[in-house]
Amino acid sequence: MIDLGTAVPPDIKGHLAPAPEETDAEMAARFERDVIPLLDTLFSGAMRLTLQRADAEDLVQETIVQAYAGFRTFRQGTNLRAWLFRIQANTHINRYRKKMRRPIEVPAETIYDWERASDLGRSPRALRSAEMEVLELLPDDDIRNALDALPVAFRMAVYYADIQGFSHKEISHIMCTPLGTVMSRIHRGRSQLRVLLAAVAADRGYFRQQAG
Repeated sequence: MIDLGTAVPPDIKGHLAPAPEETDAEMAARFERDVIPLLDTLFSGAMRLTLQRADAEDLVQETIVQAYAGFRTFRQGTNLRAWLFRIQANTHINRYRKKMRRPIEVPAETIYDWERASDLGRSPRALRSAEMEVLELLPDDDIRNALDALPVAFRMAVYYADIQGFSHKEISHIMCTPLGTVMSRIHRGRSQLRVLLAAVAADRGYFRQQAG
């Protein structure tokens, strides 16, 4: 006897019936629930890429349009932030290519976080050294300027790793870059950033103050 309370009806070919397809209204509701709360994060990323509020707003808008168009392809349970950052990065590169009318591999804009740059010194994975206690005294402007001085590929890798908290594998996917290259960029970017921040701290006399 078939248990009508638990049996799954077969389709006409004798296989299990597929799960009902998500309606447009259901997808729109899921998009609003999951994506809209990340708008501030996307805007922060757009500011790092464009450095101009109007351009950042346009980039976020285009990213949202692209994300909505492809939202059915997003696999629930995977990293939505990484998926959105990948769309944003690709959208920005395409916009940059169109503007410059020539192919590029990496956009050449400055990258930093207007709101969380100081977190670099507080992340357990970021720039740990004997000088970190001193470097954490530096104001956000100094950290932003130091990030601005890094080569763009290093800036992006360090930002995604130490501020956004993405894994090396996720960064590789976002930046469309081999895993080994990502790891090298993070290491070299952190090393260069540490040197730059240490120089700023020395100029401001923080090391002398701590020694005294």
